[in-house]
Amino acid sequence: MSETTERLSFDTDKGASRSTWIAAALVLAITAWMGSGFILPSEEAQTPGEGGNGAAPVAVTVTPSQAEPVTLWFQAEGQALPDRDTSIRAEASGDVAEVLVSKGADVTGGAVIARLSARRAEADLTRAREELARAQREFDNASELLDRGVATADRVSQARATLAAAEASVAAAEDAIESLEVTAPFAGRIETLTLDPGEFVQAGAEVGRIVDNRPLTVAIQVPQQALGRLRNGQTARVSFITGEEREGTVSFVGTSASAETRTFLAEIDVPNSDGAIPAGISAEIRIPTGEAEAHFVQPSTVSLSPEGRLGIKAVDDADMVTFHPIEIVRAEIGGLWVTGLPDMARIITVGQGFVNEGETVDPSQAPDRAGQGG
Repeated sequence: MSETTERLSFDTDKGASRSTWIAAALVLAITAWMGSGFILPSEEAQTPGEGGNGAAPVAVTVTPSQAEPVTLWFQAEGQALPDRDTSIRAEASGDVAEVLVSKGADVTGGAVIARLSARRAEADLTRAREELARAQREFDNASELLDRGVATADRVSQARATLAAAEASVAAAEDAIESLEVTAPFAGRIETLTLDPGEFVQAGAEVGRIVDNRPLTVAIQVPQQALGRLRNGQTARVSFITGEEREGTVSFVGTSASAETRTFLAEIDVPNSDGAIPAGISAEIRIPTGEAEAHFVQPSTVSLSPEGRLGIKAVDDADMVTFHPIEIVRAEIGGLWVTGLPDMARIITVGQGFVNEGETVDPSQAPDRAGQGG
């Protein structure tokens, strides 16, 4: 059996070759279109923008602001203290005979609060007076005998010393009688009273407490940087937590800082003739300390410089961004009063976060708003 080898051959498909060329042409077209922005830049892109680096200036909204005179205030939280607050003490020992006032009563200075039993003191006074009468007789007899030449001068001197001691005993007994009355050292309100009839008290024992809150003294702590703004005689507005508002006067500004807080004590006297405001409650104090030319701005317009300083971005006459470091001199619910800006400024209110100092921007003015500051 003979083997015949035949060579296989294939004819080229003309349609397949045409598809390849079409695909290649499409790839080249897409590549050229995607790169057309770089190869054939548009006329608009070739025109450099006013903001530099070939970019159009950023559109921002500005609001014109004029500096106004504003009252500067020092504000602090404090506590109302009574003008006087002291303990009531018994000056003598004895049994309580009667209590004339009750806790919570308003009393005048020197008013009798209670009396102690006077039996022992009266007996002591009677004995002292008898001794005084006897000493007086002895002194008179010694003096008369000395005039007759019978007695000696030494006897008269001894009688005089005995008489003086008897007089001192009478004075002490009379003082003891007066000490049996427990009295109010000054006008005020009886806050505590621990006396009961029949109770025995020792001399010097504390039996109550009296408070005088007419006027009140409001104590505050002043930071070091604000100390120079306060002085005696300044008027202060005091708002108590109870809703009462009074006008007071700065009566004391300390000159020695607290070692713990590095603050200075200041006191404000507040009239309280009716006694309506109790001592010990919290109070807010506002003291006018001068005036300054300031702008009223919204907190959202405040930004930070690269160095971390608070400031506001504005636009100058050349539409260039300027950064002005500021100081907040007064805060209100509706905004902030700040210094550091020129008298007239165009403050960037929208878009300030997208521009930097020195850049040229495209500003447009915000609609007018009524009622900025107070």
